[in-house]
Amino acid sequence: MRVSVVICLHTMDRFDHFVEAVESVFAGTYDDVELVLVSDGSDAVCGAIEDRFGDRSDVQIVCNEENRGLAVSRNRGLDAASGDVVAFTDDDVIADERWLEALVSVYEERDVPAVGGRLVPEWVADEPVCLPAEFYWLIGVTPPTFGPADDASVGGEVRNTYGGNMSFRRSVLEELGGFEPEIGGRTGDKNLQGEETELCARLQAEYGRGMYYTPDAIVAHKIFDYRTELGWLLDRAFWQGYSKRGLEVLVPETDGTESDYLATLLFVATPRRLRRLLTEPSLAAVVQLAMLFVFTGVVGLGYLYGAVKW
Repeated sequence: MRVSVVICLHTMDRFDHFVEAVESVFAGTYDDVELVLVSDGSDAVCGAIEDRFGDRSDVQIVCNEENRGLAVSRNRGLDAASGDVVAFTDDDVIADERWLEALVSVYEERDVPAVGGRLVPEWVADEPVCLPAEFYWLIGVTPPTFGPADDASVGGEVRNTYGGNMSFRRSVLEELGGFEPEIGGRTGDKNLQGEETELCARLQAEYGRGMYYTPDAIVAHKIFDYRTELGWLLDRAFWQGYSKRGLEVLVPETDGTESDYLATLLFVATPRRLRRLLTEPSLAAVVQLAMLFVFTGVVGLGYLYGAVKW
């Protein structure tokens, strides 16, 4: 089973991280793989990719003439891919050596249209005390309460995993028409996010099944300084709540995953943290319990703002 891995890059500021991401995929244990590297509207990036990887037969290079955004760039990567499976990751990750092997093993064992894996944090900056692990999804990391069993160590069917660690059978992705590039643009709203969610909602509607999550397929996501700042995190939480409401309106197929996760926060995560606070009291435990409610409230405010607009 041949796997095409699509990685996109827009700016030279991230080129060194991009190279590390590419080389981590090449260093993996799975052999039948090609890299589809997409430059999104930068001549400098395109030239740098060609200089670094252009002589490799297992690399396809795609250069957008202008900045088109991640959804369009991923679709262009899909067009260039030759694999039976197309996997997507980001320019700021380090793939575990068994990442692709773990994804492919699910396709070989199960008749599933899509498979995603777990993202773990690679702290470039110090881990922020103000961010409870239940909200790691704000920084593109799989929270411990993720998955069908509210436990990220347990696999099973979910609506979607996070965009830095997902894959699809190429035939399925082509039939779905790839990612929807206008999920926000059609409303003129740059704050509306969620092309992965929208795609996987269509997947569920078309195939009656979601993405299969396997915790064994691991990608480490680099967390830079700005992603640990409280202001950035609160802003991210607000617009994520807003986007969840927008997607409910724009994508009627979207299921109740967000409502289920809220229930998990209130009835699983909160009691668990209260018990931990009683048995192992600490200032950090108090801060994280308080921030659990703060982030939940900010997401809720964003959702309410979206409800007014939408």
